[in-house]
Amino acid sequence: MTPQAEEADRYAVIGHPIAHSRSPWIHAQFARQTAQHLSYGSLDVAPAELSQRVREFFAHSGRGLNVTVPHKQAVLELMDSLSERARIAGAVNTIVRETDDRLLGDNTDGIGFVRDLTHNLGVSVAARRVLLLGAGGAARGLLAPLLALEPSELVIANRSPERALELARDFAGRGAVRGAGFTELESQPFELIVNATAAGLQQQLPPLPVSVLRRAAVCYDLGYAHGATPFVLWAREHGVARSFTGAGMLVEQAAESFLLWRGVRPDTAAVLAALRDE
Repeated sequence: MTPQAEEADRYAVIGHPIAHSRSPWIHAQFARQTAQHLSYGSLDVAPAELSQRVREFFAHSGRGLNVTVPHKQAVLELMDSLSERARIAGAVNTIVRETDDRLLGDNTDGIGFVRDLTHNLGVSVAARRVLLLGAGGAARGLLAPLLALEPSELVIANRSPERALELARDFAGRGAVRGAGFTELESQPFELIVNATAAGLQQQLPPLPVSVLRRAAVCYDLGYAHGATPFVLWAREHGVARSFTGAGMLVEQAAESFLLWRGVRPDTAAVLAALRDE
């Protein structure tokens, strides 16, 4: 059998909803660039079906999964082992089927975000006040890498203050971090604001007072869309010119996943440029 006739290794992204995901397109670009023989699809899976669908995927020769909203914490219990960064984050966005068929859970969100923020966009975090919106799996993946950049303070804000407070306690040993509710932010200016909520999926905004933008130099939305997200539009309308969607993070974290699966790191600059051109 020729290499071309061999069945391609199977990968996919799993989430709910998933139709908006650009991950299949990104990984197709990576595969073409690196001459890797693989297929990459998408799986729209409701929370109640998660365990069954993950096990079915790997039972039918699946090699790896990316995990997105709302499953990043729920898949933890399905893993046989966790990487150190997934353990610290308490969330998984990449699953690797190892040679003995055990499932390894990893988290490439943090490294992908930091690489886009610091390398691609040239943003400095040290000694700045940072506001992180949301306390779910997406936010958890960013906390340790963000705190390692030594902001003067990192405030986690969430619609449910209790979840933000709990998350801040979990990461208290890694830097100056505290939790708050959105209603507590009225008089607190920040230099970097990161939106890790899922509000953009419903074309909505987190309930933020405009005053948080008073000293903002950069706003970053983990969400992405054709054009700007509601959060990015809101920030730009109120004078924050350096406001970005999560397209760069999406490509960078995908490259880290690809490296875990295939042993080669693709060129992200070319793919990110093509994604923005779309």
